[in-house]
Amino acid sequence: MKGLVSTIDIRRQVMELLIAFGTDDGESLNNDHVGMAQYYYVYEFSNGKEELVEKRENVRFTGDETMKHGDPEKARATSSVLEGVDVLVGRKFGPNIVKMLKEFACVVVKTDTIASAIKAIHKNMDSIVEQKDKGENRKHIVLKP
Repeated sequence: MKGLVSTIDIRRQVMELLIAFGTDDGESLNNDHVGMAQYYYVYEFSNGKEELVEKRENVRFTGDETMKHGDPEKARATSSVLEGVDVLVGRKFGPNIVKMLKEFACVVVKTDTIASAIKAIHKNMDSIVEQKDKGENRKHIVLKP
């Protein structure tokens, strides 16, 4: 019906999400697993717009460097830096994605820059919100620019 606004449209307009992007330089997504990023740039997405609200330094796990990817301590260290974040975005996730999905909607983007990742997020916001709302039953999302 023409003129009616769908519930999803209304929800998208009022929904505020904190979305973190793993980066080493503030412009490009880091090339390694998102948990190895030097920084997380946290954006607030609201009313169809985004705004950088915080730059968080990744206090990397400082334990034994011989630990394997997927170690639960590495996941806990990353999660502690991302407290309050709803969505985690990166080019690659390691085996800890299973643990991260319990706390965040995880989005893999097939692009190099935060700017192009932001565009992909806007285009796919409904799917991202849907996964976020699933709680511990989330699945990761893969987006192409």
